[in-house]
Amino acid sequence: MIQRIVMVLIGIILLSSCEDVVNVELPTDDNRLVVDGLLRVDQSQEFIDVRITLRETSNFYDENQPTQAESALIYYGILNENNIFENLAFSYLIEEEPGTGVYVPNPDFSSDQRIRNASAQPGVTFILEVTHKGKRYFARTMYAPAVPLDNLEQGDDTLFEDDETEVKVTFTDDPDITNYYVFDFGFGEFQTVEDQFFNGQQFQFSYFYDSSLEPGQEINVSLLGATEDFYDYMDLVIEQTTNNNGVFQTPVATVRGNVFDITGLDNIDVLDNVGRPNDYALGYFAVVQEYTQTLIIQ
Repeated sequence: MIQRIVMVLIGIILLSSCEDVVNVELPTDDNRLVVDGLLRVDQSQEFIDVRITLRETSNFYDENQPTQAESALIYYGILNENNIFENLAFSYLIEEEPGTGVYVPNPDFSSDQRIRNASAQPGVTFILEVTHKGKRYFARTMYAPAVPLDNLEQGDDTLFEDDETEVKVTFTDDPDITNYYVFDFGFGEFQTVEDQFFNGQQFQFSYFYDSSLEPGQEINVSLLGATEDFYDYMDLVIEQTTNNNGVFQTPVATVRGNVFDITGLDNIDVLDNVGRPNDYALGYFAVVQEYTQTLIIQ
């Protein structure tokens, strides 16, 4: 009888414990500006498609939300040995549609604010400056040229699963400089490649889509030029994002890009945030040449 009473008491304790509320400590941090500033240059077009998307981090469960800037502009030119611009040009940006957080060249400005593709040449430096909630943000990058795709074809091999789809990419590296590349396979899937072991040579590699693509489906594969810094940034972000997350979303661990908080700084030549480790935005600003080919899945 005593044993039965003990068993009943244990059961009551176990059942009541199942009803306890478990408080989980979620990661908290101040909201941060997120900059999606990847500008792709198609030299067959007259103008660069300038679209800078601004978002702000929110709580742990919610997606980043569009945010508005007090001002946004891009200026560009060639820096001389004294780090001073020669023939400096500006492009003033404005929100394309209210509430979207997407900033484009201001069509109502007194002069044409679009950036011509002819301005994107090796050696040209581009700077994005944004004022957001009273803070000034600054990102600097150099134009990164690319090389055309030689060939794009579907393969028959698989890597892990039978339903994978293999795509073979072939291109010829530029022998004159050290090159870094970022490949965009669509569906939020990217791959970084550097020319350390095939400098100046034709190179082929296979990329495997995780799921089977449907016959007749059309996919676009793009080869993007990259600076070494942008290559390193993308390499880290790709490691921390899954296929259904954009690379400019907040990653699992914070990966800092090239957008710095320069509020109150007199000298912005040194952009390493020394002494101000917590003052930065997420995301990246880059101006890169793009070559794209289309493949129809068989």
